Amino acid sequence: MNRTIDRLKLIFLGLFAVMSAGVFVYHVGWVWPGQKCEEAGDWWDWRSRTCAHPILISDITGRVIKDNATREAAEAQAAKAREGAAQSDLTRPAAK
Repeated sequence: MNRTIDRLKLIFLGLFAVMSAGVFVYHVGWVWPGQKCEEAGDWWDWRSRTCAHPILISDITGRVIKDNATREAAEAQAAKAREGAAQSDLTRPAAK
């Protein structure tokens, strides 16, 4: 019976070490970069681990917004989207 207890002890110790390493890798690879990205006001995609900065459609298409009021409205909407993402982070429960 003594060998069985020693063997079980080693199995549980090994499982604990593997699971602890897995949690550490998860935090280093996904959680901490995501927190850093969202603190900067950018968007974090956990599937591809990409930190993206929101940009205006006119910047992508190359179209020039000729009306200043329309440009200001588009910039205000982009700022509001960034602020909304930051606010949703505040309402999310804090990770321990």
